Parts: sequence; C-alpha cells; structure tokens
Amino acid sequence: MNQKVLKTLEYYKIIERLTDCAASEPGKKMCRELTPSSDFNEIVQAQTETADAVTRVRQKGSLSLAGVRDVRDSLKRLEIGSSLSIMELLSVSGLLTCAARAKNYGRHPENTELPDDSLDEMFRTLEPLTNVNSEITRCILGEDEIADDASPGLHHVRRQMKITADKVHTQLNAILNSSRTMLQDAVITMRDGRYCLPVRAEYKSQFAGMVHDQSSTGSTLFIEPMSVVKLNNDIRELELQEQKEIEVILADLSTELVPYIEPITTDFEILTKLDFIFAKAALARIYN
Repeated sequence: MNQKVLKTLEYYKIIERLTDCAASEPGKKMCRELTPSSDFNEIVQAQTETADAVTRVRQKGSLSLAGVRDVRDSLKRLEIGSSLSIMELLSVSGLLTCAARAKNYGRHPENTELPDDSLDEMFRTLEPLTNVNSEITRCILGEDEIADDASPGLHHVRRQMKITADKVHTQLNAILNSSRTMLQDAVITMRDGRYCLPVRAEYKSQFAGMVHDQSSTGSTLFIEPMSVVKLNNDIRELELQEQKEIEVILADLSTELVPYIEPITTDFEILTKLDFIFAKAALARIYN
C-alpha cells in the first residue's frame, strides 16, 4: 500500500491516536512503526491480541507500563564490563518494577479455570528479578541520592563528614559571635565547596584567613578562617572518599546485573509489545 493511499485513508491520523494511547516511549515507537499487513495469519494474531487485551482491561482495569525504558545500550555496556550510572540503574530498576507489575496483572484469579489467551505466554515469560531490583532500590534513593547504608564504607565516610561539618560550624559560630562587627552578615556561606564567612572588605587585614570570593560591589569578601582550613581540607578528602565508595557501590550493582542481561532484554521486548497491544486495546475501546 503506497503512501498516497495511506494518506487518503487518513491512516497516519489513526496511528497518531494509537501512539497517544501507549504509555512508554518504546511502545509509542512501535505504534508509529505499525504498517498495514496482507498476511492473513499475522492479521488474525494481531486482532486476537487486541481483543484479549480489551477483555483483560474490562476485567481488571488498565495495565500501567509508563516505566518501560530502552535499556539495551546499558546492557551492552554491561557486556563489556562497564559500570552503569545511577540513572542507568534506575532505568533498569523501573523496567523490572514494570515487569513485576505486569506479571502480577497477567495472573488469572485463583479458583478460576479460565483458558489461556494470546497474552498469557508473554506474561509468564516476564522475569521481575525481585531480589536484584530490591538491592538497586535499597541502595539508590533517587537520581542523585545514594542511601547511607548502601555499604558499610559509605556509612562510615558520611558519618565522619557530619562530625567534621559539625566541628566547622562550632568553630565558625564562635567566630561569628566574637567578630560580629567585622562581618557583613551573621551567616555561614559556601564558596568553592568550603565554609566561609562574609567579611567587610575594610577588615581584610585584621581577619586571618583565605579569600575565596568577593561580592559584586567588592564590599564583602568571603573568607575561610585559618582555624577551619584543616577541617575544610578534611571534608574535601572525605568527599573524595565518598565518591569512591559510590563508584564501588555502582560497580557492585552493575556486576549483579551481568548474569541477567538476557532476561532483562526479554523483559524489555515483551513489555514494549504489551504496551503496543494495550494501546491498541485502548483505541479499540474508544471506538467501541
């Protein structure tokens, strides 16, 4: 069927509506790539899948597949021994969470003897990898947040960081109270990752410390008092240790995923197809 005929039939308007019904970007891509078929068996299979999805939606409600992301590039990086980033691990976790939700959705209620439909095999094949996913979600709390207890090493480093930061604040508060007239404001600020105080420019020579910045008018200098230089250095070293600990955690989580590259790939493919099929079901229900 040529493009002119498809345009005359307003085929692409239907495809656009179908695409809107899909929840994930991979599912939407599959919708956009749908073309008419002349293979009778293929057509029957596709319509059967749509009808079975409509039946399931009527019985159980919609299936949410919004967390499906294309993780295949990340899986290729795992194959060559690379560690995944926080965002990549969260994408894999989101996919596995969707797999668990879909697998549960696909189960038939107990004490029923409903015959298998065209979707059962897909639901049965899904591997949620619950233990692996639980470890990812235990360690990674958000896009830029690793849990303190993700590893004993990270827990120790962050505890030391808090203790050292408390010492810095104690020292700086003492200076705030004793040198109030020299300060522009009674606040502790950060410059270049180091704790400083806003000192009036005219008191620069009387205030022992390192200048890290100044205000736009030049009337305020942000000075790191000499008494906290070592503590600030300690914090910087602890921050570097923290980053190393996080890299170890990400590497360990990545290593745990390596044996499951194939089932994760299969999960992605099945969930994408299910999103496509349930998008067709949603459109079918709209048009009755």
